[in-house]
Amino acid sequence: MLVRQLEYFVAVAQERRIARAAEKCYVSQPALSAAIAKLERDLDVTLINRGHSFQGLTAEGERLVVWAKRILAEHDAFKAEVRAVRSGITGTLRLGTVPTASTTASLVLSAFCSDHPLVKVQIHSRLATTELYRRLRDFELEAAIVHSVPEEARDVELVPLYEERYVLVAPADMLPAGTSTVRWPDAAQLPLALLTPDTRGRRVIDAAFADHAITITPQVETDSVASMLAQVAT
Repeated sequence: MLVRQLEYFVAVAQERRIARAAEKCYVSQPALSAAIAKLERDLDVTLINRGHSFQGLTAEGERLVVWAKRILAEHDAFKAEVRAVRSGITGTLRLGTVPTASTTASLVLSAFCSDHPLVKVQIHSRLATTELYRRLRDFELEAAIVHSVPEEARDVELVPLYEERYVLVAPADMLPAGTSTVRWPDAAQLPLALLTPDTRGRRVIDAAFADHAITITPQVETDSVASMLAQVAT
């Protein structure tokens, strides 16, 4: 069983069409089909339901996709480790964050980038918590700054970084002088700029208002913390 055969098979599983998978892998369709047929012979199982066109994976095929992604990720990690032994750590670190962590990722990355100057970092900051966990499991991300959700975190390693605290940010002239706290009913009267309802941070805020029997209609909704702060600043 060759790594290339697993790559072809994962491409078919993702693209759901042999032709598109072959194009993605830069090989001819007959070459890709032959490689997967050999993989089936080596494993003595049928991986793809075939008809006039691709009709999905068999039960064995669905299981192999999970293992294949893991094997390919380990293979890539091993190659990166060999390169690191020779010249220091290189490659790309794909880091996912929930929107509220997009402005704090630098707290983690500054030291990492100093220690590993040859590594390129890609930050994906507009992903929901469930999508971040999925990408981690599918080896599409190396790490994520994400809320701890017990039902989602069953097969990942969690390292606590910090605790979030929710505060009201507003121009000084919008609040009474000397104010250090604001009641939820009073906050509801302000022209609010909040994250979109699909974010966990927004759901926490909505739940707090709901505890006081308040339903809010923000004037501005955004999926970017930076955009939200810019709205307040201007």
